[in-house]
Amino acid sequence: MRAIGGLWRWRHNPLRRTTDLVEAWLALATLVLILVVSPLIGALVGIAAQDALQQSVREQQQTRHKVTAIVVRKVDGSPLDPDPETSTARDRSSRVVADWTAPDGTARHGTVQASLENPRPGERFTLWTDDRGRIVGRPLDPATASTHAVLAGFGAAVLAVGAVEGARRLIVWRMVRRRYARWDQAWDKAGPDWGRTGTGS
Repeated sequence: MRAIGGLWRWRHNPLRRTTDLVEAWLALATLVLILVVSPLIGALVGIAAQDALQQSVREQQQTRHKVTAIVVRKVDGSPLDPDPETSTARDRSSRVVADWTAPDGTARHGTVQASLENPRPGERFTLWTDDRGRIVGRPLDPATASTHAVLAGFGAAVLAVGAVEGARRLIVWRMVRRRYARWDQAWDKAGPDWGRTGTGS
C-alpha cells in the first residue's frame, strides 16, 4: 500500500525527482513479486519435494521389512551419546545381541538397538531390515513426507521474499548513495561562493 501511495504522491508533484518515481515503482514491483511470485515458487518447490519424497516413501516401503528379533543377551555399557536431545529416546531402549531371520530366509545375529527398557534373553522385539537382513531405519511414512514437503515449500517462499526484499534494499541503497554524491557535487560548486555579497546566494 505504501508503494501505491508513493506512486500517487509523486505523480504530479513539482518536487518529484526521477529517483523518487523509480523508488516508488520499485516498491510496487517488490510488493507484487512478494504477493504473487513468492507463493508460486513455494508451491512449485513444495510439489517437487512432495513428488520426490513420496517416491522415496514407495521405494523404502518396498525395500525395508519389519522382522521379529529375539534377545540373546544385553550388551553392558552403551556408548556415550554426544547428542543430549536423543538421550531420552535412548533411555527407553537398550543395546542387545539378538537373532533374527532376514526376508530372504537367512539367519542373522548381531548387536542392535532394542526398543526394550530391561531386555531379557528370549524377549522379542521388532527391527527394520533390508532384503538381505541388514539393519536399516524405519521407512519414511507418507504423512511425514508431506510435512517435509510443506516445510520445503514454505522455506522456498520465505527465501524468495528475502531475496526480493534484499534486491530492493540494495537498489535503493545504491540510488541513495548516488543521490548523496550528486548533492556533494552541488555543494562543492556552491561552496566557494557561499555567503559572499553579490553572488546571489
